Amino acid sequence: MTFKKHIAIAPAALALVLAGAAQQASAQSLFDVLFGGGRVERMSRGEFPPPPRADRMVRPNASSAPRHRNNAVAAKPIEKITGPVYYTYKADPLAQVDFTALEAAGKTVSLEPSLENNAFREALPGLQDFDLFAEKDIAKALTDYYSANPDFIWVSGATANGRAQDAVRVLGEAESYGLDAADYTVDVPSAGFSMDDMAARQRDLIRFEMTLSARALRYVRDAQNGRVDPNRISGYHDFPAKPLDLVGTLKALAESGDTRAYLESRHPQNAEFRALRAELESLEASAENEIVVDPKLLLKPGGTSPELPKLLKLIQRDHSELIDDKYSEVLARLDNSEVYDKELVPLVEAVQKKLGLKPDGVVGPHTVSKLAGTSKADRIQKVILALEEMRWLPSDLGSPRVFINQPAFTASYIDGDQEKLKMRVIIGRPANQTSFFYDEIEQVDYNPYWGVPQSIIVNEMLPRLRSDPGYLDRSGYEVINSKGKRIPSSSINWGQYGGKVPFSIRQIPSEANALGELKILFPNKHAIYMHDTPQKGLFNRDSRAFSHGCVRLKDPRGMAAAVLDTNLDHVARKLKAGHSSERVSRKIPVYVAYFTAWPDASGKVEYFNDVYDRDTHLKLAIDKVEAARAPKAPETAQAL
Repeated sequence: MTFKKHIAIAPAALALVLAGAAQQASAQSLFDVLFGGGRVERMSRGEFPPPPRADRMVRPNASSAPRHRNNAVAAKPIEKITGPVYYTYKADPLAQVDFTALEAAGKTVSLEPSLENNAFREALPGLQDFDLFAEKDIAKALTDYYSANPDFIWVSGATANGRAQDAVRVLGEAESYGLDAADYTVDVPSAGFSMDDMAARQRDLIRFEMTLSARALRYVRDAQNGRVDPNRISGYHDFPAKPLDLVGTLKALAESGDTRAYLESRHPQNAEFRALRAELESLEASAENEIVVDPKLLLKPGGTSPELPKLLKLIQRDHSELIDDKYSEVLARLDNSEVYDKELVPLVEAVQKKLGLKPDGVVGPHTVSKLAGTSKADRIQKVILALEEMRWLPSDLGSPRVFINQPAFTASYIDGDQEKLKMRVIIGRPANQTSFFYDEIEQVDYNPYWGVPQSIIVNEMLPRLRSDPGYLDRSGYEVINSKGKRIPSSSINWGQYGGKVPFSIRQIPSEANALGELKILFPNKHAIYMHDTPQKGLFNRDSRAFSHGCVRLKDPRGMAAAVLDTNLDHVARKLKAGHSSERVSRKIPVYVAYFTAWPDASGKVEYFNDVYDRDTHLKLAIDKVEAARAPKAPETAQAL
């Protein structure tokens, strides 16, 4: 994987690991705890293939290992491998539409001119000195289309036609789809005009025609692809381009008998998008939360916060069944206190347990989110951003499919309209973020090897190997050279490598393997996949961002059985037989997604914390787009 994959233990999780293996930790380094140091115990006989033949092993020169440790030549500095970064978003600049190409079309004589065709040609002089700005590809599409089709789409006779009226109404309703209606504003020529000044009327109509076509194309592109190019946000965003034939779109609008239906059909056509849109409508009509609590609150027993009285009021209002005589007396005394007294901790723990959270008495963002929700403004923004992100995905999400929502820390297997399987997952920690992309599941590996990424080899293994080159030999890892042969790690002078290491390193299948007993592959350039893990305790956490970027599954056998369209007994038999792989025979898309607002199986929209702060980056990108589209002063516009 690029920098972020596989096993990773964040500081909080590390404390659990160390606490659970205190004696071992005292004898091992931090690297040993993280990467399975010490002797690896294999599973039962016959479960794994035998070790490689002796003739495949490259033996070191008898005197080579000591020289590595005592080499007088200074070791190269280690050049850390860095992961993807966030970019400063650059919006597409607007270009002035060049209407000179239409002049030639206006002089071309049609063999069978229509009344509209003649009217269009007569109106073309009205485009002189007309400053219309649009995205470069839209500007080009306008001149390409009208040069080949010199007729009005939106005008009949001397007025805007019914098709235009429908289009203007749809563009004006853009807010209901999470878009900004100001991006598609078009001034419709008034119905009244003077017959004595037809030149002025023709000028108004031809300019209206071009403006409405330009804004309709922007609307279609935004509806299908989104306002933002996600790949410009960061290296963690990875989406294929969605081709859009803009000239073909104008042809379709010219021929469509139902303009509204055509324009609205450009938005994603799936149940999740509809649920988010309905939620936006409901939020716009709703009142603000009575009690709004700081969503980033972190309050431990004994701590102080002015947010505490708000939380206590919410508990009294929404969870009164948990308040017995004992807590009634405590709340009567402390309901306005800003000090989180130890007497309140059992009550908070009871509420956390009811809400499906870890009952630890610590009031953090997850407890606040479940107990108080988020403000109306925050929820609206999350939904608008989710609608934007939905446009990066296929309109038809496919069935069956696997959907991983990183902020929710969940993975679901969905077949038809039913969520057949849902489980907790562990995703990349903030320093090793899981990417946002989609792909197709291809294979399940049983008792897998773990191919260690170069980033982990260089950043985390290399420092240890320089002082202890035989470490990998003792710890269940294999080193493979460029010829595909295994070589002892003790035979390598690790100090001569400061950046890319010219060897492959893999951890053999075992109970200590970082991938656990199986992995589910959907090959991608990020080397991200789903897998098991020996660190089962981390699934009990409410926030589960601990990995190097891959997705760890709480129920890997269940997910493997689902994607293979088989049962758990089949998976168990394959695991017992040893290391093997099994191809997935069906087309199953997998979405490694990032939504802080997302509908559950019933269609109810849930809200989640922004683990990687990606909503902030997306909002900044949208703001850049809106700024680029804002009307320019004439002198500024001319300079573009």
